[in-house]
Amino acid sequence: MTAKKKGVAKIFVLDTNVLLHDHNCLYNFQDNDVIIPIVVLEELDKFKKGSDQINYQAREFVRIMDKLAGEKLFTDGVPLGPDKGRLFIATGKPYPKVMEESFAEDTPDHRILAITIHVTEIFKDRTVVLISKDINLRMKAKSLGLKAEDYETDKVKDIEVLHKGVENVENFDPAIIKRIYDHGSIPRNDFPMDKKQCPSNQYFVLKNGATSVLVWSDPFNNVIRRIEKENAFGIEPRNAEQTFSLHALLNPDIKLVSLSGKAGTGKTLLALAAALKQHNMYKQILLARPIVPLSNRDLGFLPGDVKEKVGPYMLPLFDNLAVIKNKFNQQSKEYQLIEDKLKREELIITPLAFIRGRSLSDVYFIVDEAQNLTPHEVKTIITRAGENTKIVFTGDIHQIDTPYLDMQSNGLAYLTDKMNGQDVFAHVNLVKGERSYLAELASNLL
Repeated sequence: MTAKKKGVAKIFVLDTNVLLHDHNCLYNFQDNDVIIPIVVLEELDKFKKGSDQINYQAREFVRIMDKLAGEKLFTDGVPLGPDKGRLFIATGKPYPKVMEESFAEDTPDHRILAITIHVTEIFKDRTVVLISKDINLRMKAKSLGLKAEDYETDKVKDIEVLHKGVENVENFDPAIIKRIYDHGSIPRNDFPMDKKQCPSNQYFVLKNGATSVLVWSDPFNNVIRRIEKENAFGIEPRNAEQTFSLHALLNPDIKLVSLSGKAGTGKTLLALAAALKQHNMYKQILLARPIVPLSNRDLGFLPGDVKEKVGPYMLPLFDNLAVIKNKFNQQSKEYQLIEDKLKREELIITPLAFIRGRSLSDVYFIVDEAQNLTPHEVKTIITRAGENTKIVFTGDIHQIDTPYLDMQSNGLAYLTDKMNGQDVFAHVNLVKGERSYLAELASNLL
């Protein structure tokens, strides 16, 4: 293997999970060289078939590799583009003694480590870094004296962005509070905060002593507007955050909403209630969530047909629908509307994978458990939005079930960070649990 810019450029060895996380990752290492261990290509083979996002990533990455290579050989390095490094494929290497003494099993992870050790020993004058989203593999690498890092490209630098959708302001100018009460709004220029402190669709609780008012930074009319509580299909907001959430969910000008917060704060319930209240505005209401099988086992191990396999994963969504239905008696028009929409498939509760390939025009689309999506998956969903479609992502970044995502790299955090301040986007972080005193106590203490 011949390498470029000896002593200057770094060498990055990529783990399989990096390629499955972002099929465009090869272009994110600047002018440094990239090595793909051949065992990674072997692992990619296992993921090429299927309809899940991970299968799509595997296929796209292989296509990128094929296009880059053309008639060239990877042994000589393939240029990644202008101002980029070169791409190499590293074949298998013998286990060094330290690995033989440390690991009894021959696994793909250990072969990747062996290749990283080999590259480090050959290029002593260059920095060699193993890039993996697997924390345990990074720990093994560091135990062997190797540099190892997470894939940082799509990580949110300031996780506090998820808590900035709502701000409580104490000792606020009482004269401005009175003006807002009297007139319903004030010009944006009369509000004592700049654009950075008060971006589009920011929500505030303005307080002065016993007086307070809920307001919204309205980007469409360039005013700070008062918000009053509004119920939706039998669901009434119980706190300021839920009031703000319903406002964003019911506002037709806000096409994209993210709701974060711990379990029991009402994220999914509010989104579904808002969708039902606006049922005449959309041809269909879709409520979906990604399936994360227990212990990373495929759904195939479960008994029954497809519906029986995915049923247990969809129960929380049906529970939210049941809460709304229980607000009405069975003869009421609201109850019958829900039943009719379910029968006509105008209200669908489904695994997210089953949405692939569907048109998202005239749809109110709610994506639950969005913290278990990658940034690329979130982008794929949003870019499918057609005319008159609203998309709502809900989730809790403290409850991530996939092994290669964390609080900073999940799709919900990434979306909120990148879209913050856009006119068509609003975010609310819900803090107070409303299920019960016991549920709130357990969430806070256990």
